[in-house]
Amino acid sequence: GIHLEPFVTVLSRAANGRPVKLKATREEEFNLLPTRAGMRSRFKTGVKKDGTITAMEIYHDWDSGAYADYGVNVGKTAVYSGAGPYIVPNVELHSRTIYTNKVFSTAYRGFGHLETHWAVERHMDYIAQKLNIDPYDLRMKNLLRPGETTISGELIYESTGSPIDCLEAVVKEIGWTGRKTEEERQAEMKTGKVRGKGFAMLQKAPAMPSYTSTAAIMQMDEDGHVKIMIGAVDMGQGANTIMAQIAAEELDLPMDSIEVVWDVDTNKHPYDWNTVASKYTFMGGNAVRKASKNMIQQMKDVAAQVLRCHPDELTHGDGYIYHVHHTARRIPFKKLAMGYMYENGNGIGGPVIAHGVYMASGLSNPDPETGQGRPGLVWTFGAHAVDLEVDIATGDVHVFKVASAFDIGQVINKKLVDGQVLGGVIQGMGSALIEGYKFSPDAKLLNPSFTDNKIPTAKDLPDEIVPIYITNPQNDGPYGARGIGEHPMISIPSAIGNALYDALGINFYKLPLTPENVALAILNSKKETQ
Repeated sequence: GIHLEPFVTVLSRAANGRPVKLKATREEEFNLLPTRAGMRSRFKTGVKKDGTITAMEIYHDWDSGAYADYGVNVGKTAVYSGAGPYIVPNVELHSRTIYTNKVFSTAYRGFGHLETHWAVERHMDYIAQKLNIDPYDLRMKNLLRPGETTISGELIYESTGSPIDCLEAVVKEIGWTGRKTEEERQAEMKTGKVRGKGFAMLQKAPAMPSYTSTAAIMQMDEDGHVKIMIGAVDMGQGANTIMAQIAAEELDLPMDSIEVVWDVDTNKHPYDWNTVASKYTFMGGNAVRKASKNMIQQMKDVAAQVLRCHPDELTHGDGYIYHVHHTARRIPFKKLAMGYMYENGNGIGGPVIAHGVYMASGLSNPDPETGQGRPGLVWTFGAHAVDLEVDIATGDVHVFKVASAFDIGQVINKKLVDGQVLGGVIQGMGSALIEGYKFSPDAKLLNPSFTDNKIPTAKDLPDEIVPIYITNPQNDGPYGARGIGEHPMISIPSAIGNALYDALGINFYKLPLTPENVALAILNSKKETQ
């Protein structure tokens, strides 16, 4: 990635090691620092009269800006989901990352999937319009299901998750009964405000190297408390809490007996590639489970010598190692933590320090010729549905309700998952309705300030956000869990765009859907009908 720190380092060296501070104005920050990549898509789809998709030809062009940074990776990875969670027997997909004289782009939540799903899901609704099919029925006919393959050739199992379950849940939540008729639409327009409902699908796997690995180190203190060292950074997403929960579950200890060390140091902590890609619950969780089992096994091996039995005859619970059939024969963890000492002073064992490693296995990069491979470690499917209202005069869009369903395999911590969903939905609404750079014909940024380039605030929140969790367990996930970090913001713009068509009968192809852009579209549609 591209960073500013090296400039300051070089300047400090030129100043004989004196402190150097780089300070930018807000306008300089907007021009200097990266943004989400712009993207333009073109679709050509073969489809039968009954709505069955037979083929897709897709072109995604990404605006990398003046530098590459992560632009190429975004353009590459997003195409794994470039046709959405659908059965597409024949597909030709081109993704190009292009240099332009604009602000450079980088990785951002969703890693290109918000953009590709905006295109895919708006296109699916357009197909439904042309065939006069309910967009719900069109999707249900073509969604991935067990036995089918993704466009990159990955076989779908029941344990992969179910996009169908997600779609059924959200349309039920918003009370979808079919698309609004033109007569209903015109009658509502006379009141000055029109309601609309829409929905969209999504899918994403961690975007990471195929050989990514992570590890955890666990150490038991003399009082039986456990310290965990991981390579991930908890930036508020709750990684440390989840790892502590998993360790507490495996060791059968209360949460307050588990401490995840916050001060992560590359030189002292186990390696982790990056805290990105919605992967850590899955990968880190598996590593912590392995480390926990290793810790228990170490204590069993020592306790077996003391209790004069085989380690397999022992189990653990409530801070003790004890015999399966003679539960009174037991030893507390704290007497094993530093090694066991007999009454005569003889000691066996030693400090209990365990480690666990998880390596993403079985993955492969797509074949350069066929595009087939296994690039996705684990897929998380989801769907959003929205109920909104449009002010005909101002173009203002008010979202009453957002229903968001995700098949995350298993909910480990509902409060943390709720936080991801609520925050992601609001962030997605920002991309849909508010945020966006404006450039002059010669690529000069025209709105380099929060006055003209706003972000969502409390007044932009929907009246209601309903998180829904589908739990088809992932076979190799910790307790069946999958990641959900980035997914909640993906396809929020698509669902809003589809709801706007339901309300207005106007197809929107470009983001953001600001009041200005919506009002102009309404005005132009009136001119076309006059």
